[in-house]
Amino acid sequence: MVQFHEHVITELLEDINGGLVVLSSGLSLSKLVSSLLLLHTHSEGTLLILSPSSATLRSRITFNLKTLNPQFTQIPSEITAELPAHHRHSLYSSGNIFFITPRILIVDLLTNKIPTSMISGIIILNAHSLSETSTEAFIIRIYRSLNRGGYVRAFSDKPHAMISGFAKAERTMKFLHVRRLHLWPRFQVYVSQELERDPPEVVDIRVPMSRYMVGIQKAIVEVMDACLKEMRKTNKVDVEDLTVENGLFKSFDEIVRRQLDPIWHTLGKKTKQLVSDLKTLRKLLDYLVRYDAVTYLKYLDTLRVSESFRSVWLFAEASYKVFDFAKKRVYHLVRSDGTKVSEVNKSAKNKKRKVKEDNKDSEEADDGTSSSSNAGLVLEEVLEEAPKWKVLREILEEIEEERQKQGGLTEELLAEGKEDTDNGIVLVACKDERSCLQIEECIFKSPQKFMSEEWKKYLLSKVQLRDIVHKKKKPKDPKGFGILDGVTPIAPAQNAETSSISKQEHDALLAAASGLRSLAENDFEDPPQPDLDGRGRGKGKRKVGNKKGPIINDVSEVQSGSREASTSYKAETSVDNMVLRKHKNPDTTTANANAKPLPPVQFYALESDQPILDILKPSIVIVYHPDVAFVREIEVYKAENPSKKLKVYFLFYEDSTEVQKFEASIRRENGAFESLIRQKSMMMIPVDQGGHCLGMNSTFESDLSTSQNSMTRRAGGRKEVDKEMQVIVDMREFMSSLPNVLHQKGMRIIPVTLEVGDYILSPLICVERKSIQDLFMSFTSGRLYHQVETMVRYYRIPVLLIEFSQDKSFSFQSASDIGDDVTPNNIISKLSLLALHFPRLRIIWSRSLHATAEIFAALKANQDEPDETKAMRVGVPSEEGIVENDVRAENYNTSAVEFLRRLPGVTDSNYRTIMDGCKSLAELALLPLEKLAELMGGHKAARTLREFLDAKYPTLL
Repeated sequence: MVQFHEHVITELLEDINGGLVVLSSGLSLSKLVSSLLLLHTHSEGTLLILSPSSATLRSRITFNLKTLNPQFTQIPSEITAELPAHHRHSLYSSGNIFFITPRILIVDLLTNKIPTSMISGIIILNAHSLSETSTEAFIIRIYRSLNRGGYVRAFSDKPHAMISGFAKAERTMKFLHVRRLHLWPRFQVYVSQELERDPPEVVDIRVPMSRYMVGIQKAIVEVMDACLKEMRKTNKVDVEDLTVENGLFKSFDEIVRRQLDPIWHTLGKKTKQLVSDLKTLRKLLDYLVRYDAVTYLKYLDTLRVSESFRSVWLFAEASYKVFDFAKKRVYHLVRSDGTKVSEVNKSAKNKKRKVKEDNKDSEEADDGTSSSSNAGLVLEEVLEEAPKWKVLREILEEIEEERQKQGGLTEELLAEGKEDTDNGIVLVACKDERSCLQIEECIFKSPQKFMSEEWKKYLLSKVQLRDIVHKKKKPKDPKGFGILDGVTPIAPAQNAETSSISKQEHDALLAAASGLRSLAENDFEDPPQPDLDGRGRGKGKRKVGNKKGPIINDVSEVQSGSREASTSYKAETSVDNMVLRKHKNPDTTTANANAKPLPPVQFYALESDQPILDILKPSIVIVYHPDVAFVREIEVYKAENPSKKLKVYFLFYEDSTEVQKFEASIRRENGAFESLIRQKSMMMIPVDQGGHCLGMNSTFESDLSTSQNSMTRRAGGRKEVDKEMQVIVDMREFMSSLPNVLHQKGMRIIPVTLEVGDYILSPLICVERKSIQDLFMSFTSGRLYHQVETMVRYYRIPVLLIEFSQDKSFSFQSASDIGDDVTPNNIISKLSLLALHFPRLRIIWSRSLHATAEIFAALKANQDEPDETKAMRVGVPSEEGIVENDVRAENYNTSAVEFLRRLPGVTDSNYRTIMDGCKSLAELALLPLEKLAELMGGHKAARTLREFLDAKYPTLL
């Protein structure tokens, strides 16, 4: 364990009340918590850890406990809902350590199934994500009221999230009822001294980007800046936050949406699209340095199709450069004689967004080519490799050379009995799993082979898209084809992207792809025999180690949509010479034969968030995609193993947004800690005489004041005790924050499993609560209709509560989006039809959680309290199949009622009168016409029903 972890634990243990710890990201929060858990003993009581949202942190804590102390027997298990109540009670009393989800813990606290005196404390691992209305705050409030001696220890390694909003750290401490804030940034004295005492050997390599990569990055930054300028014109966002540097981070979207959400319905479509475009542009910058050129071009093609009509950034002045440079990284369009197509004409065509058929013909005439002369245009492959690939291979070769040189020295050390700390493992850290697979193929095969396979996949996808379009394009009536079918008429050799790229390029792409596919199909039908004369059978055509297999194995994988990396490499053929012109790359077989040996390499995806350094214990780490948290993990790993030699290589693209983002993330974190330090110096934590935090429950204080000021004339000052309000809540509703707010208002929460409704306010009032997202989903699935139908059946006052979020607009849609006609896709139309179908249904609109609590209190006024046992039995059939309290089932035959309402002449206005006038359908069939007219309110309706009932059934006799 590193020493600064010991300092953190010492400070935490000084205050028996607990505390809030904020660490820099990457300073091994899991190891800190594990070291704290090792100090727990059975005599202290049971320790509960609220399960974090990510399972990786929980698995890391378990791994560290086993690593730090193999003899430690209290490895925490998880308490889940599958365990019966009596089993959970015994675990709560065992004195061990347990992970538990907040939903289970709050339900057990409310139902008094937890011996709170046996709970020594609660540990929270995601303090940055909590709020006053979160379930964790609800748990702490009840726990503190029942056990004043227990502690609460909260942790966070996201300092930037702790400064979002006004005084978030102070508010978090208030609802956690802790008095001390412990800040441990990377620049803290103990931390910096220990991590810098014996640092690893660092090699910082700046790789220059290719010319086209620089051009793409510059163009994207220009477009992003233009989008930010457009957003500033709205005057609805804080201008200080709208910078390109902030736009590089995911949190930028949250910042903008948090400011715009309350007025989202008043914004125009352009402003809404700008928010989405900034997210897309950030992805484009990230993918530029992360993926290969072909994958990047493929992603741009999907953007062109999916966002071409509504996107704002595509119409920016510099956006065409992004597409143009991305294509030039993959291929060039040249004539068969080797001369390049006019760059002026190409750029002019690329700038156009929509090209009509007649315009295309004129362009071809201007260019001096016709549709027949397109056969003279071929694609010259460029297939630009990522500059980092070559540098990474050089680093690995250099590492292996040094290792071979030191081989004799290692043998001498072993002969002398000294331990060799170099285990020979080289760890390459990448951003995600896809990057790992991609780089692994490039290093251990060849970049040319990998790029060629990706290029052929790209071409085959073009043919498949063309085939799909052709299948759709066969209407019975040509006159009605097009707009009504939602498909745009397309020429035979074109696909959906023809409106954006030149016809010549498109034809050449399709010709290359068609040739590739026909070659694949011919080889598949007639597997090639071993070629003796060597014509067209040059470099490694087959899978390695499989001399008999046809080369089409990997092409069929591509056609079937397989994502598995293919290992075959196809040689140039006569078809390739027609439509594909390869660059003069060195023979891959010769290159692989002359390649230098490489050391054993392990690839690690940073997104997986595993304790890879402690598992593999590498001697060399290559950080391919720099990440601040992983850099700190390397520093902590070296501080824990000072005797181990560790060399770290950092690969940065020079003058790239990758460097800018890395440096900006450090500045943001330091700025966050400086803000927290200032907040801590001015923080005011209210305490009572016992030293505990105030604010347990606002209702307790109000009750105390009213009792002291009660009238003394009434029975010597005796005040009649107010009856406590009770609300029965369905177990599934504890995923929301409303039960917490209701409890804050002084209502007693009774959690049970309800078959009908979400909240039972009284024997008459049942409430089905819907958030906006849930409302749309319930209408789509039809679940809401069934829920309202059951509420109407069992309760006199069924209520549909539509609850909005407090920080969002209090409306479904802007006024301009609401039409006059009823349409099946409009949410207002759906609500209107629901209200018409269930006249007794009451719809209540709530602006926020707190407004809902006020509405519930008003609805409960002058109402009896609900019965828990009856509420649980509502809608649940007994063993005999009888449902209690079913008004319709007890008084009426529901199937007969539904049948009656479907008879001719029976309407919503007269079916109840008919039911009162006759007891069964059999009696109805015998009523005379005059009696039917009296019940149905007219002779016409009565005659219609009588004719239907007396109609003869046709027979086959």
